[in-house]
Parts: sequence; C-alpha cells; structure tokens
Amino acid sequence: MGNKDALADKMKVKLDKSDFGEWYNQVVEVAGLCDKRYPIKGMNVWTPYGWKIMRSIDTEIRSEMDRTGHDEVCFPLLIPKTEFQKEADHIKGFDAEVYWVTHGGLNELDVPMLLRPTSETAMYPMFNLWIRSHADLPLKTFQIVNTFRYETKMTRAFIRVREIHFFEAHTCHATFEDAEAQIREDVEIMQRLSKALCIPVMYTKRPDWDKFAGADYTVGIDCLMPSGRTLQLGSAHQYRENFSKAYDIKYEAEDGEHRNVHQTTYGMSERLLGAIIGIHGDDRGVVLPPGLAPFQIVLIPILAGKDKQMILNEAEKVREELESFGLRVKMDDRDIRPGSKFYDWEIKGVPVRLELGPKDIEKESVMSVRRDNGEKMPIPREELLRGVRGLLDRISSDMISRAQKVLLDNIREGASPEDAAETFGITRLGWCGSEDCGHQVEDRGDVSILGTLYEVDGAVVREDGKNPACCVCGKPDGQWIYVSRTH
Repeated sequence: MGNKDALADKMKVKLDKSDFGEWYNQVVEVAGLCDKRYPIKGMNVWTPYGWKIMRSIDTEIRSEMDRTGHDEVCFPLLIPKTEFQKEADHIKGFDAEVYWVTHGGLNELDVPMLLRPTSETAMYPMFNLWIRSHADLPLKTFQIVNTFRYETKMTRAFIRVREIHFFEAHTCHATFEDAEAQIREDVEIMQRLSKALCIPVMYTKRPDWDKFAGADYTVGIDCLMPSGRTLQLGSAHQYRENFSKAYDIKYEAEDGEHRNVHQTTYGMSERLLGAIIGIHGDDRGVVLPPGLAPFQIVLIPILAGKDKQMILNEAEKVREELESFGLRVKMDDRDIRPGSKFYDWEIKGVPVRLELGPKDIEKESVMSVRRDNGEKMPIPREELLRGVRGLLDRISSDMISRAQKVLLDNIREGASPEDAAETFGITRLGWCGSEDCGHQVEDRGDVSILGTLYEVDGAVVREDGKNPACCVCGKPDGQWIYVSRTH
C-alpha cells in the first residue's frame, strides 16, 4: 500500500474520545505508534514514529540520571532460578507472572532460567562482588531494558503489555537515612520529568498489602486518565536491608565492622507514553508535549504554480534557521494536498505547524498553528525564532495547566466507601490505618487504595491538615487515603 493510500485510510477513521477505550486503541494505530499484529498477545512492535517518541522520553530520563550521578548498566535478560529464589517475598510476588526457560536446544537445563520481570535478582549477586567498603557507596545504577511479565488481563498498547520497555534504577547506601534521601531524590526526578511530559502526578505511600514484593514500603506515582481511572506511571521502593541480607551485600565500615547495605529501586515504563496519549490527545489524534516531541515543528510549504521552487528555497532557509538553534523541525514537501499533510501531522501530534506560501512570503511572515488548541497566528519573519520558542513555551504551560485542573477537579472527599464507588476520578476517605478497614474500603467501593500522600515540595496534590475519622469503623484522628479505579 502506498503512502497516499495509507493516509486515505487514516482519514476515514473518526475519532471520538468520549469512548475512551475505543478512542485510545484507534489513535495508537492511526498515529503509527505501534503495530499490535505481532503473533504474541501483548508483545507489540515499536514502529518508527512511536519509537522516536519513546527514545525522546528515554533521553530525558538519561539526562536526569546523569544529573543525579547514576551510572548506566545493562544486565543479561536471563536469571537463574537459584538466584530468583533467594528473596522469598520477591518470588511470591512474581511467581505467577514469569516466563520460564527450561531447555537449551533439545537439552533440559539443570537450572531453569526466567526472563527478567524486573532485575533485583539479576543485579544483586553482582552487587555482592562490586561492593567491598564504604568507599564503594553509594552505588547508583540504572538501565533501560525490556522486562517480561505474563499479563493475564486484557492488554492495551503501552499501558498493559507482556513485554515492557522499562527504566529501573537500583542503588545501595551505607545507611537507612541515605536510602531515604534517595527516595526523595527519585520523587524530585519525577517532578522534573512530569513537567516535560506536561502530566501532573500524585505521590502516595502504598498500603502494606500493595507494596512491591520485598520492599519495606513503596511510593506510587499515579496520574488520572480521561477514563476516570488512575494509571501508575512509576514507583520508588525502600528495601532497607531486605535484599542485601538475602544476597549478602555487605560493606566494610570505617570502624571495621561489616554491615549490610540499604537499597532502593525506582522504576518507570512505556506507560509514560500511554499517559501522554490518553491525557493530551483529542478527537484529531495525539497531542505531544513540546519538550518530548521528536519533531517540535512541522514546516509545510504551500506550493503554487511557477513559485514552487522559490517557496521550497524559502522553506529550506526557515528550516535551517530553526534547526541551527536546536529546534527539531520536519519539513514536509511530499507531493500531496496541503490539507492531507495537515491532517497527518495533527494525528501525530506535532506541537506547531508552520505554513509558508506565496502570500506569507509576500507579507514576510510565517503562519503558525498550535496543535493543542488550533490557534492560528502569523509570525513576522524577522521574529521567527523568538516567536516559535515563545509559542512552544506557552503550549507546554497550557498543557500542564489544563491537565492539572482536570486532576484537581476530580479529587473529591467521601464519607463512606460507597461514595468512592459512585465517583469519577479519585476519592479521599478517612482511614484508621487497619488492614481490615482498608480491605473493606476496596471491596465496598470496588476501588484500589492508592495510599496516603507522600509529601514533596511543589506537589500538585497536598493535604489540608485535617485528621479525619475512619470511613469504616469511625475511629477518630485517622489519616486521609486516596482511592480510585485503576488501569
């Protein structure tokens, strides 16, 4: 099928975000973000444009890791069963989700292996060899790899898959206090990343029954999707000495004593892309944040008659000028109608479209169109760079402001678990802290407890200082928990 035929097929698709589930599946396909036809359910093919966006997100993450002193590593995919079994809680948490490798060719393996669901049990035997003294600490590593989990629920591109594009940071520290500081740094990294994503998030300390397998506690990072459900984008885990005791990871302290290290992990996945699609997209397709869009600007020369070459020459000058200042520009000079090009790049979500035709050249200006709100505005040619940069900044600011308003407008206070069952979005309820009352909240409200707020400077969602009564047992002086249905 030729490019024109493929574009014509896209233009027949009518997107309607009021049916979020159907809209999401359609927009992922027509925007060319991945191909779901691979013959293993939940293992999708990254197509060129989708991979460009994911790589852009990865670049932002790597920049944050470099800024905070993490070193990138790359560990093998296969983990021996013997290493996986060393941490009992961890194997209990993942046993039902792992893919096992039992044969090498025709020979049954003496020790079965599994495809990593996450990398604690791959990395920590090596940390045992790498760490000898306090001078080796802190050890701060990360990798961006694929992980594999046997997902039994309905799969959805970027949100619930079986092969996951995954970022994971693993750190070792001399003391619990140092590890606590690392958790705070992880949250601060997400604060910066969420600005680039233009996605407001909330941080909650998960209840004990929902913490990561093997963790002392887990901080969840969630956003609110247009479905009214929350999506977990990432999490940070405080391990204390749980894993270092299982894997005998010790260091010699300055006093000569040998002590177990304190550990943390921090993970995020391709759900970051799923959240961008869901939160910012509309009935015309994807809307990408300027900071992460592979192309921040699409430049479309409006070619007319005998002026075609002159217009192309001027467009090339515009492209070169913008690229010379670090902006990411795509010039679309395909031999198809301008309207078809507009439609194609709107679906793909490029933040700014610049149109350059004979009348624009005559007026010494370039016509700009914002993808997020459709606003058209001429930019004088001599002010092009300043005008485009200002436009990109305003788009970023407006995108995060709109998303933040939606999040805050959809957090409501409830008096009983049944209130949560009737709420679109997130419900705040009083809780005494007991596991029994917590399970009643989840069962009666048909929701999941996200947890209690993890306080952080600049957070979008903040507490008001009130001490509520438990919504189940009525016990006074409780704490607020946040609950929602989840993806």
